[in-house]
Amino acid sequence: MTTPFVDQYDSLKPELPGSALPWMTALRDRAMDAFSASGLPTQRRESWKYTNLRNLTQLELDGQSLAPRPVSIDRAPSLLPDGSAYRIVFVNGDFRADLSDLADLPAGAVIGGVAALSEDEPECVERLLAQHKGIEDQPLVALNTALMRDGLLLQLDAGCKLERVLEVIHVNSAQNGVFAHNARNLISLGAGSEATILEHHLGLDDSAYYINAANDVTLDEDATLRHYRIQAEGKNAVHTSTTNGELAGNSFYDGYTLSVGAALSRNETKMNLTAEGANCHLNGGYLMRSQQHCDTTTVVEHLAPQTSCREVFKGVLDGRSRGVFQGRIVVRPNAQQTDGHQLNKVLLLTDTAEINAKPELEIYADDVKCSHGCSAGEVDHDALFYLRSRGLSETSAKALLIQAFLAESVSEIGAVELQDLFLEKISDWLAV
Repeated sequence: MTTPFVDQYDSLKPELPGSALPWMTALRDRAMDAFSASGLPTQRRESWKYTNLRNLTQLELDGQSLAPRPVSIDRAPSLLPDGSAYRIVFVNGDFRADLSDLADLPAGAVIGGVAALSEDEPECVERLLAQHKGIEDQPLVALNTALMRDGLLLQLDAGCKLERVLEVIHVNSAQNGVFAHNARNLISLGAGSEATILEHHLGLDDSAYYINAANDVTLDEDATLRHYRIQAEGKNAVHTSTTNGELAGNSFYDGYTLSVGAALSRNETKMNLTAEGANCHLNGGYLMRSQQHCDTTTVVEHLAPQTSCREVFKGVLDGRSRGVFQGRIVVRPNAQQTDGHQLNKVLLLTDTAEINAKPELEIYADDVKCSHGCSAGEVDHDALFYLRSRGLSETSAKALLIQAFLAESVSEIGAVELQDLFLEKISDWLAV
């Protein structure tokens, strides 16, 4: 299963970004050594108990599949009107300057592709990569580090605020053959800075491919990052994403992920709340049908007093689809007065849909306020009957109830102006 990644590494290495930089080569080699030792994660790992990456074997990856696959598109499939947002576009993992719009950036902001900035500002890329761990204990992060080609680099100096949303578009298609690529986003916000990111992963067709994304997030004191993601890969794709965050005092990370695509997807987030006042919201929704599989895994480490987190995830599973929710809140001994809340609710639309839920609280302090809850059930028959008695068809009534069910998680999005966009995506899924 690891053969195409490990065996082709030496031949691929010279064409990877930063190949002339000794520190980058050493980092890639260390990451590949770690990945070679562990291999792809299997269900023997507790955190992967409910998700099997066997779909990757069906992609028939070879050495050529790990190289970029050019795709011709003339316009980015943007979610926001032209001119209303900064925009950076990647097509099959490669930065497309002709489709991007990064004009009029404020002073103190650096936004671009990691590959180009590895050549133009290598010290910046080296510093951001060095801030994060994960190579030794996260095999997919190790794989990403070894083979990363491109992705977003966002750095804001202290006090810098992006007045417009930064739209990050990843467009993927295997129309020219099966492929795999590793996207790396490096995000660093200085003290008191602020940004809103809308990240969109889109498959242009139903072809098969593998995306292994990794996000490194660093927030200094009083920084605020609103990070929203839509995963709408092609129905035969495999999509894995790992986000590692370090939050300083009084910083705030507001995250929301809507998953509607891919045959198999996993969104894993680990946040370290390192100083007093750090706060994170990890919310999301997932809608799966047929035999799709969606895994949501979160770990929030409270490492200092008076830190807080809130998680609200809602899922809708149809057909023979399968959902996984694993949420773990860890409160370390000195993290007194921690406030942690976690909730996962799922609607099962058929008898063959399945949800595996494993909420965890690991508490080593005694002055805390923590809770978790999980529930699964079918559509409320009384509510359905009521709506039908008012003239709605069964399909319309069920769609209305599903929208209302998911609206609770969408309402958690801090950037209120983007809530309607996510509700539209939910409506689009229901209309199919």
